[in-house]
Amino acid sequence: MERSVDGSAGVSRRSVLTSLVAGLTATSGCLSRLRAMVGRQEPSAVTLSIKTLPVDEDPFAIPIARQLSAWFEAAGIRTSVQPMTAGELYQQVLLNHNFDVFVGQFPSHVTDPDALYSLLHSTYSVEPGLQNPFGYTNLLMDDLLEQQRVEAADARAEAAAAIQRQLVDVAPFSVIGFPHSVRAARTDQFTGWTAAFDPSIAHVLGLTRVDEDATTLRATTPDGRPMANLNPLMASYRGPSDATDLLYDPLARRHRGTLYPWAAGEWAWTESDPPELELTLREEMLWHDGEAVTADDVAFTYALLQDTSLGSLEQAVPALRFRGRSSLVENVAALDDLTVRFRFTDCTRAVASRALTVPILPEHIWSDRTSRAQFSGVDVGVTTTEALVTDAIPPVGSGPLAYESVTSRQRLVLDRYEDHFLHRDVETGLPSSFASGAPFERLELQFVASDSSAVDRIANGEADVTALGVGPDLTSRIGRTDELSLHVNRSPSFYLAGFNARRSPLTNPRFRVLLSRLVDRAALETSVFEGYVEPAASPLSGTTWLPSELSWSPDGSAAEFLGSDGVVDTEQARAAFRAAGYRYNEQGRLIR
Repeated sequence: MERSVDGSAGVSRRSVLTSLVAGLTATSGCLSRLRAMVGRQEPSAVTLSIKTLPVDEDPFAIPIARQLSAWFEAAGIRTSVQPMTAGELYQQVLLNHNFDVFVGQFPSHVTDPDALYSLLHSTYSVEPGLQNPFGYTNLLMDDLLEQQRVEAADARAEAAAAIQRQLVDVAPFSVIGFPHSVRAARTDQFTGWTAAFDPSIAHVLGLTRVDEDATTLRATTPDGRPMANLNPLMASYRGPSDATDLLYDPLARRHRGTLYPWAAGEWAWTESDPPELELTLREEMLWHDGEAVTADDVAFTYALLQDTSLGSLEQAVPALRFRGRSSLVENVAALDDLTVRFRFTDCTRAVASRALTVPILPEHIWSDRTSRAQFSGVDVGVTTTEALVTDAIPPVGSGPLAYESVTSRQRLVLDRYEDHFLHRDVETGLPSSFASGAPFERLELQFVASDSSAVDRIANGEADVTALGVGPDLTSRIGRTDELSLHVNRSPSFYLAGFNARRSPLTNPRFRVLLSRLVDRAALETSVFEGYVEPAASPLSGTTWLPSELSWSPDGSAAEFLGSDGVVDTEQARAAFRAAGYRYNEQGRLIR
């Protein structure tokens, strides 16, 4: 008997379905079975889960999440809030992509348009790690991201502006604002504190010791991740204030907008297109275990960042961080012990130089970490290597501080590394604030259970500074305490609501944009941040790359809240979702 292409024998699929409908509409149960047979299910209510940090790890994240939940609920979207530890949150978001919406502070600083390349380019939408955790794909965005790499001056600025406009138009994530960091510090042992202080090179080296007997700098943190993991490649353990910055040297560091040679003593661009760079390492640089830092270590690092298996597995397993910067490198060759030649992909020199800011890793340590590994809590479909699962404790870097110990995951101790070039009597060519190296013999990073405990510890003389900002509710208390100095300044890391574009209905850009319009930044400024925030619509807010129309204004085009004064206009919100193709059921719930 002749068969149709769908496998039915002599009878069309349409006629079969017609007969079924005639015979099965007598009862609702039969009708439900019919719908299941033909792939049509009853409309279901839209539900979203918002994952975020508990208040003892972040004073702002969960209040933001709860307010977003209330706004989404007002628009008919059933929403729940799930607080979890930082390690668990970023493992679920960055590694497993197991989320609908997440709220938190972005774990990096975005000051250049090329920082958005790995964050938004379609190439990275299937990779685990800090690169494109939203699963966002858009060919127009890809073109713009690639364009900003090859254009210079005004043309690059135009491409960067178009990227930011597209970001607002399709909303893979919604920027909430840049918080004002509130910090408490003592001035009886060290001075030079700024509100932007964190355990990074620029801030630690910029301090002045005023008490010669003060050999230890003591900083508090509510983030216990540095006590558990010091692997610079692990995205889920690295935050905007990262202790590994003190342990591992890059070839270059950016300070106040200028790129300075760091582990590299000097470099020179060759006249070529795409760009090439010849670089010489500083002499007599040593790893913390006494081995010499060589050009082979540099070449090895960039190969490892692009594939942590170094070709030993069926497919490349890239690092979970630094993907945008490492993707700029086409080839790295060691010419001799100290000389390296870089060949970059199609980009300008200004963009290519970003690749020089990744941490350099010792080949004799990391070359044994290229085999396949299993990581607890990571989906079985994610391939990992030992390089991506090791806690790297003890770490072996070449930075100005070296690992000394971790005590019960409560205290991380780093010692001044005397063989570092900053601590030797040599000319470095670096800014004067770096000239004398670390102004202490030891750094202690102390875990505290809450912001209030951190302030208590500093007031009692048990610590010198809060490494991370504390909640604004402690501002007056810090200001009234004689032993403390209060520091407030804009953080370079923004808060965001990130949307998982891999999951329906978040796959729909119109739905994501409507969610972003249910966020009233002006209301959050008052109710959550108590005024200690700079609302924003773009990750590049505060830089020269921001187009004027995206500058924050409560009445601006990027702030079209579906309501007023922090209250959702239910009818307006429902009309907007209906216009986007959604419906509501009798209970007022948004349905697919």
